[in-house]
Amino acid sequence: MVEASALLAAGGTALAGGEWVLARDAFGELVERDATAESLFGLGTAYWWLGDVREAFSCWERAYAVFSRTDPAQAVQVAVGLCLLYVANVGNRVVARGWAARAVRLAEPLGEPVLTAWALLAKADTEDDPAKAALAAEEAHRIALVAGDHDLELCALSMRGSVLIDLGQVEAGTALLDEALTGALGGEGASLDTVVFTSCLLMQCCVRGADFSRVVHWTRSLDDFIARYGCPYLHAACRASYGAVLVSTGDWARAEVELAAAADLAKESLPAVRAEAAAYLADLRLAQGRVGEAQRLLEGFEDHLVVRPVLAAAYLAAGEFSTAVSYVQRQLSSSAGLEEARLREVAGEACLAVGDADGAVAEGRRLTELGDSADSGLITARAERLLGRATGATSLLTSAHARFSQLEMPLEVARTRMALAIALAAEHPEPAVSEARLALAVFEDLGASGDADRSAKWLRSAGVAAARVGPKGAGVLTKREQAVLQLLAEGLPNPEIAERLYISRRTVEHHVASLLSKLGLRNRTEAAAFVLHDQK
Repeated sequence: MVEASALLAAGGTALAGGEWVLARDAFGELVERDATAESLFGLGTAYWWLGDVREAFSCWERAYAVFSRTDPAQAVQVAVGLCLLYVANVGNRVVARGWAARAVRLAEPLGEPVLTAWALLAKADTEDDPAKAALAAEEAHRIALVAGDHDLELCALSMRGSVLIDLGQVEAGTALLDEALTGALGGEGASLDTVVFTSCLLMQCCVRGADFSRVVHWTRSLDDFIARYGCPYLHAACRASYGAVLVSTGDWARAEVELAAAADLAKESLPAVRAEAAAYLADLRLAQGRVGEAQRLLEGFEDHLVVRPVLAAAYLAAGEFSTAVSYVQRQLSSSAGLEEARLREVAGEACLAVGDADGAVAEGRRLTELGDSADSGLITARAERLLGRATGATSLLTSAHARFSQLEMPLEVARTRMALAIALAAEHPEPAVSEARLALAVFEDLGASGDADRSAKWLRSAGVAAARVGPKGAGVLTKREQAVLQLLAEGLPNPEIAERLYISRRTVEHHVASLLSKLGLRNRTEAAAFVLHDQK
């Protein structure tokens, strides 16, 4: 039998190297022998990186109970971690505040400034008042600099950036987020959790501000980290945000995987977190032209702020124009920022659908005001496109096209090209057809079937042959995805597929989501039918 000390060392080495399964096995055997605080904490960490949040929380809470009696300093660190996770993974700020308060109280008699600073960070993360959160984050950062603790410094810097954005100081806040993640990826910190913390805060802040191009650039910088350790967006909230960015930037196959993972992580969460994952996945379904699926995903979440614009867009896509307008009017008084902008765009598009150009212009002007006040390029682009469509002003559509291009949002670029084609058609038919063909190619490549159908129909009405060919990447599966597809066709459930291929259940889920997206299939039944048809 391997000695406990050897297992503990092996588990620690595995965690440091990102070997999560090996770490789980080593610490799991230790816990079976003797559930010490150290073995429970290590096992919880391995479970967390493997995506099993329920087991992670269970292990960490048991570890805290032991540490609180034997090692108060470690108890503070565990309490801080649980506080942050209850916010990011569960959306339970009440319980998170309890853990923050416990961390602060346990740290007070210890007289260790660094522990006090970590407790302050937990408190800042649960604070509803951004001004108070800013003070706590600034004090934590000051202590980190004095103590020379790089992990604390980078996390506190990141928290300060997030709070500054909440206070409306977007440029200053974003600069701090960039600096913190630069330091984390540059190896200044000793903990992998520092990369997770700083990247997740940057992700969520950029999604709130629609700064998608920044996330794309940072995601590319994270490629090496992801290849070695796995995706750092381990919290349900930031994983959903990551999926939303992938949708907006056109990487829909990966978006399927990440949003499926976010929905799975959110299963044990409060409705607000589940609603966010559902809203972003429904947005993808709308982009794919799968309106009914989008509406079903949103059932039960209709009152959540993040869901409102997506539900309004679903009504619009279903041709329920009066319902869309009525719904928007009911929600506008309690919506703001990007949610209000999206709602107003839906209202404007509904006006256009029923021939009310004046109503669309009115909504476009309100969007322009919102874009100016929020200094948001995305809102301004949406305003210009709506006004351009309502008035036929090609200059506005050209400007909107440039803005969407700068934001790296291919679906919106293509939609704007199509609007430009329609505006140009009467006086400049050849450039109009050229724009429409370019738009159709992007729609086909993305898998935006509804948009592709409409653009192909328009081209045919202009006397141009425009057959639908489907997404260029459809059916291009990796060898592992092909293996999973064959086992799906045999009717095997995910656990049996995982055992057959010697991979984790989570990895199977990711492969299933990816291959369904690539093949344009809706479920496992269709996947089985696809294989049977292909074999004939």
